[in-house]
Amino acid sequence: MVEESKSYGLAWFLAGLGVGALVGILYAPKSGRETRDDLANGAREGTEYLKARTRQAAEEVSAIVDKSKEQVTEYVERGKEAVDRGRAQWEEFVERGKSLVTEQTGRVTSAMDAGRQAYRSTTGSPDVREY
Repeated sequence: MVEESKSYGLAWFLAGLGVGALVGILYAPKSGRETRDDLANGAREGTEYLKARTRQAAEEVSAIVDKSKEQVTEYVERGKEAVDRGRAQWEEFVERGKSLVTEQTGRVTSAMDAGRQAYRSTTGSPDVREY
């Protein structure tokens, strides 16, 4: 029952508000034409205000998007530079490894040749298998 009286109270309040607005318009110090013109001007001003705010918001969003694009481009460039540096270091390490393997291969070959030569000189046998 309490909720029912609240909803009736709200309905009466809204009805009174509507009646009050209507009476206010009817007894306004301006004529109907002037009131309609004021309402139309207010609507036009509101429309222009909304258009201006929409335009301003679009420009702000555009500026934010442009700034974001610049930042992303900068981060991508930094990433590319880091990848290039890493690739260059990797290639340097690979080249060092190749030269180390070549150097060690030469040393092993020289040691094997020296061992064959020593074997030949101590045994006097020229029959040593070469690999």
